[in-house]
Amino acid sequence: MSDLQQFRIETRAWLEENCPPAMREPVRGFEDLYNGGRKPEISHPDQKLWCDRMAERGWTVPHWPREYGGGGLAREEVKVLQQEMARINARLPLDSFGISMLGPALLKFGNEEQKREHLPPIVRGEIRWCQGYSEPNAGSDLASLQTRAEDGGDHYIVNGQKIWTSYADKADWIFCLVRTDNTGSKHEGISFLLFDMASPGVSTRPIRLISGSSPFCETFFDNVRADKRNLVGEEGRGWTIAKYLLTHEREMISGFGAATGKSLGELALQTFGTDPSGRLANGILRHSIAQYQLDSLAFETTMSRVGDEAKAGHGLGAASSIFKYYGTELNKRRNELNMAIGGEPALGWEGEVYDDGRICRDWLRSRGNSIEGGTTEVQLNIIAKRVLGLPD
Repeated sequence: MSDLQQFRIETRAWLEENCPPAMREPVRGFEDLYNGGRKPEISHPDQKLWCDRMAERGWTVPHWPREYGGGGLAREEVKVLQQEMARINARLPLDSFGISMLGPALLKFGNEEQKREHLPPIVRGEIRWCQGYSEPNAGSDLASLQTRAEDGGDHYIVNGQKIWTSYADKADWIFCLVRTDNTGSKHEGISFLLFDMASPGVSTRPIRLISGSSPFCETFFDNVRADKRNLVGEEGRGWTIAKYLLTHEREMISGFGAATGKSLGELALQTFGTDPSGRLANGILRHSIAQYQLDSLAFETTMSRVGDEAKAGHGLGAASSIFKYYGTELNKRRNELNMAIGGEPALGWEGEVYDDGRICRDWLRSRGNSIEGGTTEVQLNIIAKRVLGLPD
């Protein structure tokens, strides 16, 4: 028996023993994900138990090095773990911007002290992070940011405003782009700074969306003191870190396109039944769902292949824009089909009979995928220039 086969046997046994039954049910939207933090929001008591058990083995981030709390697993072992989790429909134990965005940037650009201070709490879900990138009047021109950090000796004094800061009102720390120099081009003089959201001078104001939820905030900094030891990389060279982190953010958003929970085909069969030949009775939906499933399978296969290449040291680079664009479109198509299957009742907004508007809220939320993490137009421009090599 190979070492990998032995790993699979042991992993399967451990998951069977330690994954609570409630954590083998599909998540019911963003609000049902476990994000950790100092004051975690828990929709089921087993969420934290499941996270703690996985974190103890480093399996909330199985590919991170052991010295920083990760699982230290090889690529092949990570795949086995993912396959065995999928086999029992195990939930992701922790959904975290620390894992999907900050962690990769710290592993590449952080110093040893920063890695040892910040990465293990991310693995254990103890600190919830938010992203201080977008600003009013900057739009998709991220490098036009105006939030400034002035030298205060052993610290910076931060003043300015961010917008569309996801879950800023629930986050413990922020990774923030600040301007430390105004003399060069707009891409110069930007620094990448970490600080506690509980610092005096930080305030947030939730933004209510068309879906009725408020996952985004306006975030204000009024003479916030941030220690210089939490500057990542060199002062004024933060744009390189910002771009690297964006590739991981786009990869995360592209994952929205991956199918989760009960399949569209199963849902449609429950609603419309079958025709005399045993096929889904609604022919138009049958064609649309089949096309979606084929496209989704091709997308997931390509993501898996390129992901393996990235972990082998090639990096995602501009490919993250392809995934962000296509994953966004797939997610919108899936939610459109969900609405088509649900019909008029899916438009219901509140009350148990409408499942508290989950289908409709998810559909409305999916529209924002085209904007967040860099608009679709920005991604198409990147693909044209850096992937296809087209002229400006």
